[in-house]
Order: sequence, then C-alpha cells, then structure tokens
Amino acid sequence: MLSQSSTAPFPPPPDRRVSYPDDMSSASSSSSISDPDNVDPTKLGRPRLGSRKSSGTIIIPRDSPQVELKEEEYDDGDARTMSPRRSSEEIEKMGQEARQALIDPWTPRLTFARQAKQLQASLLEIVDRVEIVKSEHEKLEGGNKFLQSYIGELMQTSKITSTGAAKAKGKGKGRTVK
Repeated sequence: MLSQSSTAPFPPPPDRRVSYPDDMSSASSSSSISDPDNVDPTKLGRPRLGSRKSSGTIIIPRDSPQVELKEEEYDDGDARTMSPRRSSEEIEKMGQEARQALIDPWTPRLTFARQAKQLQASLLEIVDRVEIVKSEHEKLEGGNKFLQSYIGELMQTSKITSTGAAKAKGKGKGRTVK
C-alpha cells in the first residue's frame, strides 16, 4: 500500500494569513509572521500601522485649503430626492413675503389676517360637511327603522301563515289544493 500522505485526496490548505508586527503587538506574536516566500502575490496584505490613516474624524478649519466640499447630484429615482420638499415657486413666494415683511412692517399683520380668513373659510367648509353627514346619517337611521319594522311585520306574518298551514295540513290530509 502507498502512504496516506502521498495519496490523500485533499491535502491540507496552506496557511496564507499574513501578519505584521506593529507597535501594539507583543514580541511573542513576531514568531507567527509568515515567510515572505509563502506570501500569495494576488492577495494584498494589510498595511503597517504607521502607514495606515485613521478612520476617525479629522478636524480641519473651514478656511483651510484642504477642505473639499462636493455638491452631490442625485437621480430622480434616488430616495433622497423623493422626500417632500418645497417647489421653486413656493420658495420664491416665501422669499418675496420675507422681503416684503422687511420693507413694510404691516405686512406680517396682513399675512396673519389672510391666514385667519383662510382658516375661517376652511372651518366653515368643515362645518358644512359635518351638517351634510349628519343629515345623511339621520336619513339612514330612518331607513333602518323602517326596514326593522318591515322585517318584524314579515316575521309576524310568516309565523301566522306557518301555524295556519300546520293546522290546515292536519285537517285536510285527503284533499289536494290546486
């Protein structure tokens, strides 16, 4: 028989982990460094601690030349563009109202009066709707009472006819009615 090590169908995979000593590691971990001959050239290793950049926040003054502000543009299908925002017409109208308020001190009062009138009109519309719903409800209640009394009368007549039919069956067993 052949030895098992030469005919093993799956040889153990080589250890391809690469480790680097850094300032935080202990001296005992330096023995786990792989030989440079065993390093896979297709795998990139982790950079040494000294050459890595921190992933933390870097505080830079606003007027620093290193500050790069990028204006991002989003597609129409992007969720960030789907949030409710004011249209350009609304923004323009708000800007005009603000400018007018700065020019004329009476404008805010007029705006409040206009808003109060709009609110009053909407309240009157709501009251009208409530009255319409109330009248419809009363009509439905009247119809419901009528149907309940009609069903009650039908039940009474069906009881009378059923008891009368049972009596008639007992009396006239020999004859058939055409």
